[in-house]
Amino acid sequence: MSNKLRLGILGSGYGSNFEAILKAIKSRSLDAEIAVVMSDVEDSRILEKAREAGLPAIFVDPGTHPLRLPSGPQKEILDHLERHGVQVVVLAGFMRLLKEPVLSAYRDRIVNIHPSLLPKYKGRDAWVQALEAGETEAGCTVHLVNEDLDGGEILAQQAVPILPRDTSETLLARIHEAEHGLLPKVLGEWKSSGRKID
Repeated sequence: MSNKLRLGILGSGYGSNFEAILKAIKSRSLDAEIAVVMSDVEDSRILEKAREAGLPAIFVDPGTHPLRLPSGPQKEILDHLERHGVQVVVLAGFMRLLKEPVLSAYRDRIVNIHPSLLPKYKGRDAWVQALEAGETEAGCTVHLVNEDLDGGEILAQQAVPILPRDTSETLLARIHEAEHGLLPKVLGEWKSSGRKID
């Protein structure tokens, strides 16, 4: 078994944070390896990108509810994580809540990147919430995942100024840029910070 930090990445969409992690690994600024990539969207771009990179790419059928993830898929995700020897789970645009048995098995080893300066603006479209509230800055947060929506321990944050002419699209683009630097940095410091790996 390699000495590198073994990551399992879950995403629902385009996979830009997955790409940022992969780029950091290839440039050797992140001493890790991606063990498996999973998505709840069968034709998601993140799965395409994982396959293009030669990585295990797995679709987990979420069932018929647009937001919830039933117990069967939760158990399937855990089985895949354990089978691939994953040490840290990364939610990179994964649009469903992880629950048991994943939360217990990976307690303090699941991280999420959220597009706001938590604890402000939890949930969906957080950058839009910040814009509509008249904030002067938004940003992103890497945090541990627990039972509370966007409520786990904050590991790192980066502020992004809201400019006078910003739209939700221009603001989100700059937040994504910040995310792409912050998430690999937190993962790169995982072992040295003394955080759990098993």
